[in-house]
Amino acid sequence: GSWYKIDSINLPASGGFKFTRPAAGFPDIYRLRLDDKSLYFPVDSIETVTVMAKADAFDSDFTLKGSPQAEMMMDVERKLYEAVSRLGLNATGDSLLKREIGTRLLDDPSGIVSYYVINKRIGGTALFDPSNKRDLSIIGAVANAYSRERPNDPRTAWLSNLYVSNFASRRPSMPRDTVVAGEIGFFDIELYDSEGNKRSLKDEFKGGGPVILNFTVYSAESSPAYNAMLNSVYEKYRDRGLRIYQVSIDNDEFAWRQSAKNIPWTAVYNSAHDGDEYLLKYNVKAVPTTFVIGRDHEIKQRVEDITKLENVVVKQL
Repeated sequence: GSWYKIDSINLPASGGFKFTRPAAGFPDIYRLRLDDKSLYFPVDSIETVTVMAKADAFDSDFTLKGSPQAEMMMDVERKLYEAVSRLGLNATGDSLLKREIGTRLLDDPSGIVSYYVINKRIGGTALFDPSNKRDLSIIGAVANAYSRERPNDPRTAWLSNLYVSNFASRRPSMPRDTVVAGEIGFFDIELYDSEGNKRSLKDEFKGGGPVILNFTVYSAESSPAYNAMLNSVYEKYRDRGLRIYQVSIDNDEFAWRQSAKNIPWTAVYNSAHDGDEYLLKYNVKAVPTTFVIGRDHEIKQRVEDITKLENVVVKQL
């Protein structure tokens, strides 16, 4: 939509000012202009947001206080300003910046700041490009959260349409041909955890003991019970070096992120953008699929029956 002027004021010599407006029916983004410079801040409902800025750097040197959303907005805008200062219009291609901001969005995907960032453009180029698979997964998480938490918000339908219209293809189906392999050294995996940190399977062996590799879907009905059995084995033998590296292929990254925060072992996410490389290497046909990898870094057994997992682990201690 467009920007609509709702009020204005002539600043006194002290520079202090104050605006008061009736609360809107839903969260919104407001723009504050001084001459040719602008800064943005969110208002959820009835909070007071305090803005402090220097007149000669009004759009870059400012502080927002009064709500978590306002502070999140300030943090995101500062990161973007620093990236643009360093990279210019190429800031939209800074994968580290986008991953950091994307992680912030996934902490509160139904917030108004997430909507704002999805629409953010730098030099006319979208920060999160819906034609990019990884970017689209972030857009999808925000769209899903809005549909779930804010079904009546006028932005919800727009977000859903943005996601659906750009969702060209879903995760390819698993291959039907079966790859049969004997006892081999493991294939390393490098994926990101819920905090946005890259975690590798090989690093799990620093604990000195065997490693359980598990492919799963947290949203599956059987997942809680399966994780409970994994945890039972993990708690028994973690002091003897046992580690678990759990790879999730959930469709809803936001829901996975919320669940993964409560997992005591290493939990990483294999998104649609990451593809099926690791699933193919480990011949994962269905989930859950679990392997035990020995201290010597050899795959010892594919555990089909979770009740026998402890016996397999004990042999590798």
